[in-house]
Amino acid sequence: NSKLRHVEKDVLIPQIMRDRAKELCSDKVQAFTKCCQETGLLMVVKCRQENTALKDCLVGYYTDPSFYEDCKAEYLKQREEYRATGIKKKRQKFTPNV
Repeated sequence: NSKLRHVEKDVLIPQIMRDRAKELCSDKVQAFTKCCQETGLLMVVKCRQENTALKDCLVGYYTDPSFYEDCKAEYLKQREEYRATGIKKKRQKFTPNV
C-alpha cells in the first residue's frame, strides 16, 4: 500500500529531502560554515556569496520533481521494511553516484 498520509507527505518525505540535499550540497555547506566561523558577527555581509550558493543548491533539489520521487521511494522502502520487521532502521548516509 503506497498511499501516503498527510504527515508522510508534508513532514517525513521532506525530511529525507533535506537530509539528502544537505549531503549533496556538502561542499557549499562547508564553505558557508567556514566563512561564518572566520567572520563572526559580520557573516551576514561577508558570507552572502556562500549563503546564496548554498540556498541555490538546496532549492534546486527541493524543487526537482524527480528528486522528490527518489526520496518518496526511499521513504516507502523504509516504511515497508519497518512494517515487515517492526525495526526502525537508522537512515544511512546518502552517497551520490559519481
